[in-house]
Amino acid sequence: MPDDQRLTDLRERKRLLLDGGGREKIEKIHAQGRLSVRERITALCDPGSFTELGVFVTHRCTDFGMEERKVTGDGVVCGAGRVEGRQVYVFAQDFTVFGGTLSESNARKICDVMDLALRTGAPVIGLNDSGGARIQEGVASLGGYAEIFYRNTLASGVVPQISAIFGPCAGGAVYSPAITDFILMVKGTSHMFVTGPNVIKAVTNEEVSFEELGGALTHNSRSGVAHFATEDDLDCIATLRQLLSYLPQNNAEDPPAVVSADDPERRDPELATIVPAEPNQPYDIKAVVTRVMDQGSFLEVHAHFAKNLVVGFARLDGRSIGVVANQPNAMAGVLDINSSIKGARFVRFCDAFNIPLVTFEDVPGFLPGTAQEWGGIIRNGAKLLYAYCEATVPKLTVVTRKAYGGAYDVMSSKHIRGDYNVAWPSAELAVMGADGAVQIIFRRQIEAAADPAAEQKRRVAEYNETFAHPYVAASLGYLDDVIDPTETRPRLIAALRMLENKRQTRPPKKHGNIPL
Repeated sequence: MPDDQRLTDLRERKRLLLDGGGREKIEKIHAQGRLSVRERITALCDPGSFTELGVFVTHRCTDFGMEERKVTGDGVVCGAGRVEGRQVYVFAQDFTVFGGTLSESNARKICDVMDLALRTGAPVIGLNDSGGARIQEGVASLGGYAEIFYRNTLASGVVPQISAIFGPCAGGAVYSPAITDFILMVKGTSHMFVTGPNVIKAVTNEEVSFEELGGALTHNSRSGVAHFATEDDLDCIATLRQLLSYLPQNNAEDPPAVVSADDPERRDPELATIVPAEPNQPYDIKAVVTRVMDQGSFLEVHAHFAKNLVVGFARLDGRSIGVVANQPNAMAGVLDINSSIKGARFVRFCDAFNIPLVTFEDVPGFLPGTAQEWGGIIRNGAKLLYAYCEATVPKLTVVTRKAYGGAYDVMSSKHIRGDYNVAWPSAELAVMGADGAVQIIFRRQIEAAADPAAEQKRRVAEYNETFAHPYVAASLGYLDDVIDPTETRPRLIAALRMLENKRQTRPPKKHGNIPL
């Protein structure tokens, strides 16, 4: 074949490659308000930076007439690109080719880019849009999933792994995203479930829609499986790019810092009045977080799940940090099963990738009740405790109001090696609130009093005078300082600078045994 014919043949093959499963199927995807697989990659990566790998791979299945149905690329686009100039590895499933199903061959493509990511120390991003295992290949397809799961586990804590779900993600396909660090879903078009509505109907007689069972809001608000619910494909990719901006390339690097336009010495007078004088009155802890952090830098994670605990990324003087904060606006900020799991997962991620932790504490304790006890609040609450104890990154804690009981210990207290622990004058560090404590300590005296109500009131005032302030804890060295709330930002920035070269080792071991 002459050289010009070879080039013509190559160009035609590349043209067909860009069409995936065909223009008609791409147009159908567009009609649903979705992007094609290559449009998603183009939106994610810096212009001209994507290098495709495994371009001409096809499946090797010869059963059920599959030998006559081969599409170049085999339903997944893999390669390396850059996001804001930083290297990432990407695999993106193409729903127009066999419904994006996983074959032995395209699983190998995915595994190859994951191996490269580990060897070069760069994040792995999966753009998921797949009907699951390719049934025609049987166990070979299932083996492909297992190879991916294994690499997800090897990469965990070594390079960031992010999964964006743009369409279906069913059966065994869900477990790769589940192992990754963050999952983004698109409202109305993405779904995750182990078994679909039809199987559930047949087995349990329950009737449920795709959206109710495994839609973006279901997994963001009820199950906690997903971390972000986005409006459409472009919003999902924009959120993904924003998330990456806070993360290091790997566990051997520090997170990226930027030049902040926000004054590091800025003091916010609003912080002086943000905590209500009435101890049982709620307020929004996010109003504290956003005033302390660099303006406009807070990215909340898991915003719809376990709202009594707020977690997310932000910047202090341009430096990436992780925020964990009790939320008095939801369930008075108590810790329960879901918030403990949410917090533990986030703390462990930040520790794995060298991201300092700033904790804002206003916690009345753990949520009481049979549902919590029978559901395992002891085991699950211990996950958050374990995560904070295990973390060796700089840990800064600000007690804004209540720090009661075991929850005081858990929320990055000095006793579990918090590095810089301060409180506002409104802080109360005690075993419990005054009313409950007085009922236990002085129950007999109150019952024997001529006016029990007056005696109760007197004892509460006495208890508050003793404990409803931060100075006892500060005198014992459990707090480094009691600060003016308006100075919180410059004080935290100074502490971060002080801890910049922190090194802390743990006893040698294969791994700990977190109470899963």
